[in-house]
Amino acid sequence: MKGRVLIVAGSDSGGGAGIQADIKTVTALGGYAATAITALTAQDTRTVHGIHEVPPAFVAQQMEVVLADIGADCIKTGMLASPAILWTVVDVLARMAPDVPLVVDPVMAAKGGAPLVLPETVDVIRSKLLPRATVVTPNIPEAAMLAGKTIHGSKDVQDVGRELLALGPKAVLMKGGHLEGPKVVDLLVTEKRAIRLESARIASTSTHGTGCTLSSGIATGLAQGMTLEAAVRRAREYLMEAIRTAPGLGTGHGPVNHGHTLAASQRGNK
Repeated sequence: MKGRVLIVAGSDSGGGAGIQADIKTVTALGGYAATAITALTAQDTRTVHGIHEVPPAFVAQQMEVVLADIGADCIKTGMLASPAILWTVVDVLARMAPDVPLVVDPVMAAKGGAPLVLPETVDVIRSKLLPRATVVTPNIPEAAMLAGKTIHGSKDVQDVGRELLALGPKAVLMKGGHLEGPKVVDLLVTEKRAIRLESARIASTSTHGTGCTLSSGIATGLAQGMTLEAAVRRAREYLMEAIRTAPGLGTGHGPVNHGHTLAASQRGNK
């Protein structure tokens, strides 16, 4: 087990996204996952039925005790539902982990479209969290919200990626899964270049928690000392296989198979 990842995010009672997906991903890739839960959600594969925010002071306490004792080689943020929670996270990062790599997954809505954050939270993400990020991993709707414009095609993806990079993160991974086409094309934008990452699109409704899974996979790679590009490539490969071998649970957007690396390991030991 190598690489300590502190995940600051919400809980998904269905187990497909949020903290549950994060822990499973980090573990499957050989890392150690610690958590600070920001919200509890009553959620299934169809929608979010309810959200209960954790008091900001307790979010801070969770982060503080983990960082003071266990430490972290990378921190990943997911669902930060309110400006108060966001400000709290930014404060703890500045006080206790100013130099720890940070992966920001700007979670704003569930797969079914249900909103997970207050509108004013977007402004704080843009102005306070992104400048601290090693990499931010928006999907197309999230990138559009952060940039304040619509995205129609590949040129828009690159242009918006550059705009988000100007807000301060070291890199932006523009996830292209929402765009149509036979391939899923992601774009890793850095100051020096834009790296195009392609995968064959998998016809599946088991895509709940894909953003959480990818960002936690990247965080695990960074925690283990991988370069950002290598961490992104491994996380994408892990996610594609997780979608391909998904268990087909639920009647909506089902979870992926986070445990496929463990199953492969068991087969190899026989």
